[in-house]
Amino acid sequence: MSVTVELTYELGKALGTSRFEVAGAATVADAVRLARERFGEQALEFDRLTRLAAVSVNGVLVTHGRGLRTRLSDGDRVSFVRASAGG
Repeated sequence: MSVTVELTYELGKALGTSRFEVAGAATVADAVRLARERFGEQALEFDRLTRLAAVSVNGVLVTHGRGLRTRLSDGDRVSFVRASAGG
């Protein structure tokens, strides 16, 4: 099973890629862990930048489901979303 991980602009710029595939992620927590592992020595930067981001699956924030325990299906899109405000 493979899912697509999409990073925020800041993450993509810092880590050198904005989109990639991970295999074997059954939950959102698995996808986040596999994404972090992908960056090896840059894992601390990944942690710093994702601390301020929300996570969505196929455009729906995981806070509206089971959170990091949200189950994934083959082809799902896990996105880190930067919070914004404005008026």
